[in-house]
Amino acid sequence: MTRTVLTPHHYLEFGKATTNAELNIRIARGKITVRTSLNHRLHTLVFALAWSLGVLAPAHAADNMKAFPPAEQGMVRHVLPLPSKEDESAFQVELLIGKTVETDAGNRYFFGGKIAKETIAGWGFPRYNVSNLGPMAGTRMAVDPDAPKVKRFIPLGGEPYLIRYNSRLPIVVYAPEGVEVRYRVWSAGADVKEIEKG
Repeated sequence: MTRTVLTPHHYLEFGKATTNAELNIRIARGKITVRTSLNHRLHTLVFALAWSLGVLAPAHAADNMKAFPPAEQGMVRHVLPLPSKEDESAFQVELLIGKTVETDAGNRYFFGGKIAKETIAGWGFPRYNVSNLGPMAGTRMAVDPDAPKVKRFIPLGGEPYLIRYNSRLPIVVYAPEGVEVRYRVWSAGADVKEIEKG
């Protein structure tokens, strides 16, 4: 019989797992308690479940990267560890994928392409893949042909790509060489207002 106490922000409970293996998981605000007499394989599965919920203590953070393989040839792995915050539900992370290029200063540009989320088998962790950047497109406003070009970061087009803020897991992005991976953190304001009836 083993007992492991972890640090969670969720609650979940299982009763009997099998006729000869008892599993009891309580995840309450402040700690996780795992009592199990399971074999090694099922014990590992229990911890994979805890990882997928993002509830293991920061002491295990170094083990996270074992789930993320090195980048393949022509690709680069980008890793973003997030600092912990008191209320992480009030934050989101926006991924911005693109390149810095020279353009005119007046038009708006974007690259074709998309970010694909993949769940790593056996771990339950997400990874984010960008296979390529498509052609650059933009608006066609008239500009002074003699105006100097400016260097600008041009991102993928479309809606902002937002990820739940979770300091217990790194954000890992695989992108082609030469592609820039940037981010910014969005936060909810403390002022909550009521919508009027109408």
